[in-house]
Amino acid sequence: MSSRKVLANAIRALSMDAVQKANSGHPGAPMGMADIAEVLWNDFLKHNPTNPNWVDRDRFVLSNGHGSMLIYSLLHLSGYELPIEELKQFRQLHSKTPGHPEYGYTPGVETTTGPLGAGLSNAVGMAIAEKTLAAQFNRPGHDIVDHFTYCFLGDGCLMEGISHEVSSLAGTLGLGKLVAFWDDNGISIDGHVEGWFTDDTPKRFEAYGWHVIADVDGHNPDAIRAAIEQAKSVTDKPSMICCKTIIGFGSPNKSGSHDCHGAPLGDAEIAAAREFLNWPHAPFEIPSDVYAGWDAKHKGVANESLWNDKFAAYQAAFPELAAEYERRVLKGDLPADFEVKAQAFIQESQDKAEGIASRKASQNAIGFFGAMLPELLGGSADLAGSNLTLWSGSKGIQDDPAGNYIYYGVREFGMSGIMNGASLHGGFINYGATFMMFMEYARNAVRMSALMGIQNIFVYTHDSIGQGEDGPTHQPIEQLANLRLTPNMAVWRPCDAAETAVSWKVAIERRDAPTSLIFSRQGLKAQARTAEQLANVAKGGYVLSDCQGTADVILIATGSEVQLAMDSAVELTKLGQKVRVVSMPSTTEFDKQDAAYKESVLPKGVTKRVAVEAAHTDFWYKYVGFDGGVVGMTTFGESAPGGDLLKHFGFTVDNVVKTVQSLG
Repeated sequence: MSSRKVLANAIRALSMDAVQKANSGHPGAPMGMADIAEVLWNDFLKHNPTNPNWVDRDRFVLSNGHGSMLIYSLLHLSGYELPIEELKQFRQLHSKTPGHPEYGYTPGVETTTGPLGAGLSNAVGMAIAEKTLAAQFNRPGHDIVDHFTYCFLGDGCLMEGISHEVSSLAGTLGLGKLVAFWDDNGISIDGHVEGWFTDDTPKRFEAYGWHVIADVDGHNPDAIRAAIEQAKSVTDKPSMICCKTIIGFGSPNKSGSHDCHGAPLGDAEIAAAREFLNWPHAPFEIPSDVYAGWDAKHKGVANESLWNDKFAAYQAAFPELAAEYERRVLKGDLPADFEVKAQAFIQESQDKAEGIASRKASQNAIGFFGAMLPELLGGSADLAGSNLTLWSGSKGIQDDPAGNYIYYGVREFGMSGIMNGASLHGGFINYGATFMMFMEYARNAVRMSALMGIQNIFVYTHDSIGQGEDGPTHQPIEQLANLRLTPNMAVWRPCDAAETAVSWKVAIERRDAPTSLIFSRQGLKAQARTAEQLANVAKGGYVLSDCQGTADVILIATGSEVQLAMDSAVELTKLGQKVRVVSMPSTTEFDKQDAAYKESVLPKGVTKRVAVEAAHTDFWYKYVGFDGGVVGMTTFGESAPGGDLLKHFGFTVDNVVKTVQSLG
């Protein structure tokens, strides 16, 4: 069998060859971390290349995702369905080897990384999911959930603010099956990091409550192996292994320099590296004995077979728990009676006709669905009392690892990245809440959720200037449009308890993309609906109030402004106008309906249209046309009671009527 150095050099060769062929990429990190990766993947990582989705596999996250040729080399060499031709197409259109690792493109890639620090947040989420799922399902002698999360990260990941948020929480929660490897090479794109990054990283992580293993020679396999064994032996803390490495190791003239960080080495330097590494093979040529040394298929099949036997024993001992595990984790199904019970709850919400804030209606929905769905794992970024995310069955995982609620602290970005990781891990439906304004802090993680097409429920309360006295720093204006314009993001802004119940049901059922639920601080009047109208809420937009014959004007509104549209319709009717009111709680859902339905709600012949929403006006011209009107916001808000602000900024019946009349 080939030596460890030869096995690691295969990574280096593939990485420099692929980057050179693409004339683009980052060879430095893969070459520098090759020895660490070789030890981890060959001696410790529990995975099955023939089944990348085996449920009890260890998770591997490359947080410094610019070094993507590292993970592509590992996947190819160990036997995943990633042939050498795909490595030759590195960074090319439609290849399985995009510039940064992308979930869903490449078998074995657990998450999309690229924004630095994001992968670390995902790894923390995966470790939380593993620990919580294990506490919920494992029983003495039956550890069916038992795997580690390993995360590679670089200096850039540690400079990003999200690394502080999630590492702090990971230490507090004692995530003993999370092991991070810091590639301490002292180099970033701009050069040696001493001018901008002089943190004492080991002490920093000790302060977080991590188990820290400092000064590991990242090119010494024995030292690396000993460090991993030590990390795995500490079960009550996450571990940080600080690996001293040389970026671009093997490149005789560019290693240790930012010259090899983000650019091809060049043909001459690659030839020199081949000689330095004693790698005489042609580009993309891997000897059979090297492939044999890397092949993890047989071991992977054996590991999965062993787990299958363990699960069979678990089924025999705990049949009900095993059936629940199959439903939640193996199949990802909702309970068989979910549809019937959810529809009954929606009808009950309609019949009660409670005039409550939609954030309170959301809490009622969480309580209902939480009692039915043990997989609902929620949390708030230190605003539980305002977001109303707690319900009677909430149990904090900091006190009970088998709980269902995460107190995230003031960590909006970290919360959202952790949610991504927990969703990718599987076994949970995640919701996390903050004020809508502070979606801005979390924006990148929210976008990554949509990019990956994974289920998350982002709960955003205090949704407009109606938020009131906290003022413009806390009053969202452009955020609704931002979310709606994000591909693959569903957005709901319901106007009362019934619409809120529908939005929660749809979000829970939507497994292939995230949902943002937008809720009010202030109380909202319940709207009367027929059975047909209630059924049409799920279509995102529907006729809430109509006139006899063809309408002269259509008022479109969402959330707290639906009642304003209804009141304005009454006044316009007195003035001889025929008015239709459309409630559009979800523009993203309405846009997916067929042309016939959209025409039935917004007939093209009715061109006099006004949209009413306490958010930025520009979004709405796609529905009202450039000749239509929008009662909305074009400035930031002010500090005053919410009712006063709504009047001040024109959210009144008089202004809606004037806007309609101005259209001629």
